[in-house]
Amino acid sequence: MNSIDQQFVEFIVKSLVSNPDAVIVERRIDEKGVLLELTVDPEDLGRVIGKRGATAQSLRTLLRALGTKNDARYNLKIVDNGSGATQATYRSDDDTSDDAPSNDDRTDDSHSSVVSKTRQELADLDDLDV
Repeated sequence: MNSIDQQFVEFIVKSLVSNPDAVIVERRIDEKGVLLELTVDPEDLGRVIGKRGATAQSLRTLLRALGTKNDARYNLKIVDNGSGATQATYRSDDDTSDDAPSNDDRTDDSHSSVVSKTRQELADLDDLDV
């Protein structure tokens, strides 16, 4: 049975991504509080992180608000499960907000095509008048 925090993150992320069936939120308690590990389809990773990490930071802000209500400290870890040779994770700590993936080690063609596709989707979104 999923806890309210897992259901909360799952609901929001499934609303954002194009493949909601691939969204997995795992919950565990660690030394810093409650750790929620979010795994999404590699093609949706850019949507979850957002431009300059804005979407991920917004998720973390909402989790902090939920934590205030539940007297808990939440951390969100976004897991990169891409097919590239190197796997990376992005974890929130209050004093760091580095959500951008590092592509220094990656040379895999499938990863670069996903990155290109994500960049194009973000550029298309920038053109929208909202």
